[in-house]
This record gives sequence, C-alpha cells and structure tokens, in this order.
Amino acid sequence: MLTNLLSRRLGRGDGTVAGGRVGLALAPDLLSALSEGRECILVSGTNGKTTTCALLAAGWGDGVARNDTGANMPAGQVAALAANGAERAVLECDEAWLSATMSATSPRVVCLLNLSRDQLDRASEVRSMAARWRRALDELGEAAPIIVANADDPLVVEAVGPAPRVRWCRTGAAWRADAQSCPRCTARLVFDEGGWHCSSCDLRAPRATAWLEGDGVVVEGRRVSLHLGVPGAFNRSNALVALVALEAVGVELAEAAPRMGQVTEVANRYGRRRLAGREVRLWLAKNPAGFSALLDEADVATHDLWMAINARVADGRDPSWLYDVPFERLSGRTVWCLGDRRLDLATRLWYAGVDARVIDGALPSGERPVNVVANYTAFRELAEAAEAW
Repeated sequence: MLTNLLSRRLGRGDGTVAGGRVGLALAPDLLSALSEGRECILVSGTNGKTTTCALLAAGWGDGVARNDTGANMPAGQVAALAANGAERAVLECDEAWLSATMSATSPRVVCLLNLSRDQLDRASEVRSMAARWRRALDELGEAAPIIVANADDPLVVEAVGPAPRVRWCRTGAAWRADAQSCPRCTARLVFDEGGWHCSSCDLRAPRATAWLEGDGVVVEGRRVSLHLGVPGAFNRSNALVALVALEAVGVELAEAAPRMGQVTEVANRYGRRRLAGREVRLWLAKNPAGFSALLDEADVATHDLWMAINARVADGRDPSWLYDVPFERLSGRTVWCLGDRRLDLATRLWYAGVDARVIDGALPSGERPVNVVANYTAFRELAEAAEAW
C-alpha cells in the first residue's frame, strides 16, 4: 500500500500495480499464496475482458475481488487480491499470461472470449497465441478448469481442443478477418448460418449449449431475460459468457442476470460525461476487431463522432492496423480526429470516403451529444478531462 501511495504521489501512475511488482520481487509465489482457498474465475481474450469481469462480479453478488482497473498481468492481479480478501475472485488476464495465471490461481472457471490482432509492434501473432493457449490446456490435462469459450471464433476453438470440460457459447461474433483460414491445416474456412467449418480438415464450430435469443439468453435449455445497462451487441455477448461461467459455479441465472443489468459503466466506459461543454459517451477500442464492433454502435445520425488515436507504449507503436478497420461503413459521415496520430486516422478515413476533420486545438462546440471512440492512452486522457454529467 505504501508503494502504491508513493507511485501516485510521484506522478508515476495510479499505483495499481507498483505494490504488486514489489510483492512479486520479494515473494515470486505471491499470486499463488494470495489465491489459495479462493474460488476464482479467470477471463482472457483480446477484447471484452474488463467488461466481462465487471458483469461477472456484479452477477456473482457482493464480496468479489477483482482487478477492476484492467491491470491484467500478475502484478495487477496480486494488487487486487491483496487489497480485497474476499473468498471469491474474478481476474482479468492478459492473453500471454494465461498459462502462468492458471497455474498460480487454480481457477474454477476460465472464460476465453476471442483472439484477434492487437498491439502489432510487440504482441504475438494471433495464431501463435492460440497455440500457446492450447499447449497450456494440454499440459493441465484432466486438471484443467471448466472452460467457457466462444464457439464462433475458430482460433479459440482450436486453442481449447485439449480441454476436458468445455461449455461452448454462440456469441454472434461478426469479426472474421483474423480467421479466414483454418488454424489447424490453413485451408479456407467456410462461414454460414450454421456456424463455420474448414473446407479441408474436420475442424468446425462445436455444438453450443448457450446462445443469445431475442432479449434474453438460453443456457443449457433454460431461458432468462437479459436487460443490460451497458450498450452494444458485443456486451450482450460478454454477458452471455459471464452467465455461463456463473452457472458453472452454481449461481442461478435468474438471480445473476438482473444484477448484471445494474452495471451501467465500466472503468469510465459507456457512462455519460461532460467534455467541452457537451454530453459525451466514451468508448474504448484498441484494434481492428474492437473498432469494427463499435462502428455499429456509433449512432452517427443522432450523435457527433470523435475518434482519438495515440501510438504510445500502451497502445502499440504501430498504428497501421487502422487500415484493417472497415471505416467504409461511415462513408459520407463526418468524424472529428484527435490524438497524437490524428493525421494517420484522418488519412485512413479519407480513403474510406469519410469527411475527416482534424482537431489541432480546442474541441469542437455544438449542441449534439458526442460518441468518443479512443484507444488506450487517448481514452485515459479524455476520461481524465471529462466531468460527471
């Protein structure tokens, strides 16, 4: 705690992980020691981890420890468990650290959301990440936890292959650009209304036991209504995975779903704020899949749209992924471009037929509410500048 306080006082960060780093330096097995005796659910994947954890914690009820700031490597997990002695824990886990975190925490359930390109300058190629997950589950063998996995993502399906206990979810995921070829044999994948299958080998979408249906979800033949306080079709998919995980640890769906509905904001995302005298809603997107999902939620007919892109260490130094985002969906619309790489963003939007306006000074005034889509560090700066509505 003193380390965290010193970190904040010196302006070196919010102190979330500093204490965890010191603790791990002194006791490398600290994560294992802190998680001993706790019932734990892990959540990993490229997109949706933080929101899924928030929904899990809410649905599980009071008394749940979690790393709610998104610090999802061992130092952040240690800090979260040290700060909260609850017997239940929901831990967000960076994809590259899944194997180590499973070994340290012996989770009851692991939720695997998706795999897509992210932070191109340093992250593993996405198929390499799927292979690492598969090796980790293969090494655990029959001791592997219950896996709740996305049946619509071929990379996740191939990664989960060795796990003995899997609960498959049809999430309705629309992003397919990172899985055009089979992760097992490299032949072409075929997508249709029934799911997907390889055109050569026997890899195909597994039979799901949970899916979205109208205004609710179906889990193992039982239907429950789902009315979320956070927007977006992708968050309904996150909630589906969370409900299946909670059902696996004995929580009644009819009790968990209404509690999830009380979540209206997650780490400054989705809630209404005031910025430059205007009502804004902040959205975080950090890669092509995330941006693609948010384009469908932009409400450009009723809201102005600002996009902010930085390319700092936390964001990834390479912003070339902007050319993989289907910005053509916004053709004919106006987007205001902010951030360190606003010119890169404006250029990409220009090629997509979007009216891109670069903001070099004051934020634009106006009466219409604004949706703000930003990547990591740009999002943090805007969230710090915004005021409560």
